[in-house]
Amino acid sequence: MQMRTIEIVVGAFMLAGLISLGILATRISGFNVDGETNTYTVYASFENVSGLTVRSKVSIAGVEVGQVAAIDYDRNRYDARVRMEIDGSVDNISVDSTAAILTEGLLGGKYIGLSIGAEDEFLEDGSEITDTQSAIILEELIGQFLLDQF
Repeated sequence: MQMRTIEIVVGAFMLAGLISLGILATRISGFNVDGETNTYTVYASFENVSGLTVRSKVSIAGVEVGQVAAIDYDRNRYDARVRMEIDGSVDNISVDSTAAILTEGLLGGKYIGLSIGAEDEFLEDGSEITDTQSAIILEELIGQFLLDQF
């Protein structure tokens, strides 16, 4: 009887661990269980999106306000077109705002940082941010530094 109780407790503990691991994995991946979200779409074009991935965060002043929904190659402009899903409660992003691809820490992942402009008109669903700054590639910076030294 004692052995059976221990087996049940260990089994319950393992089951709780697996459920916790599943919840943690879905939270980290950014997977949204809710089918319906209150977001609007904003586009931006970048010369280089090196390291940026789908589901990367979009932030304003360090606060996450959305995520990258898609990254496509624009055959007409020869650059990358990024589709961002912005939270519907953040409806005061002016049309002259800028978007930059930034790095979380020295070796962290890439994300899009928005800087708010001064215009009175705001971005709407399907709008495009025209003032963008591409990702800084660490290898290119090191190469330029080394070439300048020799």
